[in-house]
Amino acid sequence: MEIEQAIKKAKERNQIAFNYLLDTFWNDVYGFQLKRTENENDAEDITIQTFSKAFDKIDSYNEKYKFKTWLLTISKNIHIDFLRMKKTTISNNTLDNDDNRVKSIIDESPSPEDKIITEQNLTKLLHDIKKLKPHYQEVINLRYFQELSYQEIASTLDEPMSNIKVKLLRAKKLLAEIIQKK
Repeated sequence: MEIEQAIKKAKERNQIAFNYLLDTFWNDVYGFQLKRTENENDAEDITIQTFSKAFDKIDSYNEKYKFKTWLLTISKNIHIDFLRMKKTTISNNTLDNDDNRVKSIIDESPSPEDKIITEQNLTKLLHDIKKLKPHYQEVINLRYFQELSYQEIASTLDEPMSNIKVKLLRAKKLLAEIIQKK
């Protein structure tokens, strides 16, 4: 399958075309982000977000430009947003004036109320995950509860890694839709 043909089919929501594009460009986007973030987890998360956004917005792709360039631009913008969010969090957590520094140690351990809220949220999340099809439940469980890498999940399920990436991407989207409906 040629890239132009795959893009055309992807615009028609052909899943095989999406898989082909993901397989073809995953290493380019991941490598690009790995150089920028110097962190494998951040690079992987941003790469997944890049493909998710790209597949959602595939209709806006302009054939005058190379597809790889379009993907890397999306990836770069997601990384910029990621850095802004990180910077905001850091600046909110630091005090500018030395005189205002807190001299005591703050106990950040969760209170009994926090623990109950966390348990309730986890219960709700598990309930929502059970609404997904079994194969989506399985990849969510392996990735986020058992904390396996994509390669380990692919080996466990005896499937190509590209299928695992697509399944996880879909599972997260479907789960987000379920949660937003509430």
